Amino acid sequence: MAAKVAYVAVENAILHFDHAFSYRIPEGMNVQPGCRVAIPFGRGNRKRQGIVLRIGEEQNADLKEICELLDHEPVLNDEMLRMCGFMKSHCFCTYYDAVRAMLPAGINYRLSFEYAVSGDLGDRFYDLPDEWRRIVTIIRSKNNKAERQVLLQELGLSDSSILDEMEEDGVLKKSDTALRKIGDKTIKMIRLSDESETLLHGMKLSQKQESVINLLSTVGSASVKEVCYYTGVTTSVPDTLVRKGIAVYFDDEVFRVPQYNASEKRDVTLTDEQQKAFDELSELYESDSPEVSLLYGITGSGKTSVFFKLIEKAVADDKDVIVMVPEIALTPQMIAMFRAHFGDKVAVFHSALSLGERLDEYKRVSRGIAKIAIGTRSAVFAPFNNLGLIIMDEEQEHTYKSESKPRFNAKELAKFRCSYHKALLLFSSATPSVETFYYANEGRYHKHTLTKRYGTATLPDVIIADMNEEIAIGNTGAYSNILLQNIEENLDTGRQSILLLNRRGYNSYVTCNSCREPLSCPNCSITLTYHSANNRLMCHYCGYSIPYQTQCPACGSHSLRLRGTGTQRAEVEIAEIFPQARILRMDTDTTMTRSSHEKKLTAFANGEYDILVGTQMVAKGLDFPNVTLVGVLNADHMLYLDDYRSFENTFSLLTQVVGRSGRGKNKGRAIIQTYTPENPIISLAAQQDYDAFYRSEIGIRKAMLYPPFAAICLVGFVGENAKLTERAAFLFTQQMTELLKNEFVDIPLRVLGPSQAAVFKVSNKYRYKLILKCRNDNRFRDMINRMLVQFSSIREFSSVTVYADMDPLNL
Repeated sequence: MAAKVAYVAVENAILHFDHAFSYRIPEGMNVQPGCRVAIPFGRGNRKRQGIVLRIGEEQNADLKEICELLDHEPVLNDEMLRMCGFMKSHCFCTYYDAVRAMLPAGINYRLSFEYAVSGDLGDRFYDLPDEWRRIVTIIRSKNNKAERQVLLQELGLSDSSILDEMEEDGVLKKSDTALRKIGDKTIKMIRLSDESETLLHGMKLSQKQESVINLLSTVGSASVKEVCYYTGVTTSVPDTLVRKGIAVYFDDEVFRVPQYNASEKRDVTLTDEQQKAFDELSELYESDSPEVSLLYGITGSGKTSVFFKLIEKAVADDKDVIVMVPEIALTPQMIAMFRAHFGDKVAVFHSALSLGERLDEYKRVSRGIAKIAIGTRSAVFAPFNNLGLIIMDEEQEHTYKSESKPRFNAKELAKFRCSYHKALLLFSSATPSVETFYYANEGRYHKHTLTKRYGTATLPDVIIADMNEEIAIGNTGAYSNILLQNIEENLDTGRQSILLLNRRGYNSYVTCNSCREPLSCPNCSITLTYHSANNRLMCHYCGYSIPYQTQCPACGSHSLRLRGTGTQRAEVEIAEIFPQARILRMDTDTTMTRSSHEKKLTAFANGEYDILVGTQMVAKGLDFPNVTLVGVLNADHMLYLDDYRSFENTFSLLTQVVGRSGRGKNKGRAIIQTYTPENPIISLAAQQDYDAFYRSEIGIRKAMLYPPFAAICLVGFVGENAKLTERAAFLFTQQMTELLKNEFVDIPLRVLGPSQAAVFKVSNKYRYKLILKCRNDNRFRDMINRMLVQFSSIREFSSVTVYADMDPLNL
């Protein structure tokens, strides 16, 4: 007789051991695909967590049996289970890596052990060692149930050897348990019982009891807190009614909804050009097989208004919508606008939410309460069942790509979801990625163009300030004279300014005037950055920091000098020049606390500050009508990075930040400071001429065989031993070459390396890289997966981590 079997992907499985394992389903256990289970795994049958991928039948009676069903209903539907397979093959990760990325952290279980005291110890308790008695007392105080990690922490122990001894001696009992990180939030409710009418007949009640019963008869049910508030009684009155059987308590789930400032609801009116784009997109949205579209328009052209109207249409059709933005900083303005129109139908997804809020927003979406999900790249996993539209605003931004496992690109997952639901995927940008614009021009994507700024707003005038000339006249500060003049004029007229410097800290590096050595992090091959707020030198990679001192650790001389400018120094300098100015700084250091993005941007929008100094988080998507001046303090360091995207990223950032100026009724101005004013990228960004930039860049990409003319896969090697890591990189390349010669001769491939990574050491781990220019198809991915599985089984290199990353953020 065939046994009912679940095919389970197991948590923490290594890549060459990652596949669906067969487990027999116990009689009466309602296991479904998408549910999580606890299963015995490996030779020792240690309990592990897994996700059920599918259900089937097998004749084999020797299969291990599922221990426990962790979910009463599936946490992943058919679409998400299919996406697990898609991510496994495209992101070179395990099934459970994909599952972990999809689910909010608060819903995840961890398997652990619980300890309980074995029965009544009686007089034996007094014969136990002092430490054993202490442990028994602690466990009994916790209702005779204590989780191992909590117990060890309370006892101040690093391992559980003493607990194991007590278990062997029969004092304690140990059992497996599955613990969820965050529980559901509930509120204590009260209602009249089904027998209340019979029980109340002839019963004498106090005046306070009658007031509670009258309230519950009217409203049906209410929270105990509300009952006490509206009737003026204490909780003892409801307790008495429950004890008499007249009322009953029950728990009602409530959602932890993140709070954002609401904006005023405004009707969106489209211009003729916007209406044309909207009509074209509506036609695509209504078609049987919508395709990918690009909404391309200059900064301030009202792209948001166009896709807002499209969202209105989708919601009216009872379709679900995902709106993605690249930065947390952009969500408050977007959410305020959407909540004003759609109220509680809007859910929020980003990393600044608490675990409880993330869990409850996920549940509001999965239960159909919310119809629109707004957030950063994690919003692509919003568990909608009826998707009609996905929008990626500022689609060119690198933050849509994950740098940690699983290394997914939200664009690719959005395409997968839209294909599954036959939904429209809309990219929106003033500076689309070169790949996206190429596909739009080639007809693979639809293109809809906006050429004019919305309303009476016009593009700002742009001035390129040559900092070499400033040095020649003795100005060695961070600000050119022309920028200072314009800031002063803005302060006099009550208008606001934004200053961009894409480096945080006070000084970007420290060198010794005697030996010329820079101060570097001992754990990373990177220079330390000086932070004036805590007077420390800090590493932005591993977090290492030391107090600042003038003595050089290399030569002993007191000749250390701070060099370079970060946002902290820029803030201090401008405050010294304009002491009357109200200055706000926004960078990673000032936006660590919860809701800090929203609070700071709201304060700036309300006119509480005159000048906003910040990194790239102030450069994109923000709309402040009173900002009429933008200053870029240093355009050069972004241009000359060792990456084929450096020109594209610089052009995009400059264009975007210049576009923050003059979005209201007043004419805007932008000033770009540079030591290389002759660089054509700077002048093209000043002219906001994306088409000319694209024509130049696409020719270089084609000649050098970079995307979109080839895909790029980076194979990374990370280990604590530099020589072993290097040997692993070269052996991998050698084995891959043999595999290509024998089984994959048809794959077109260019191999660069292996070589040291640009930042060779991070957190005391050495890094090598192998760059592959390839065609990203099933054949290539099969080859890479074969290599990763084969190489991970070599014991000599068990301490070296090897990973593959398609479309890496940097090389």
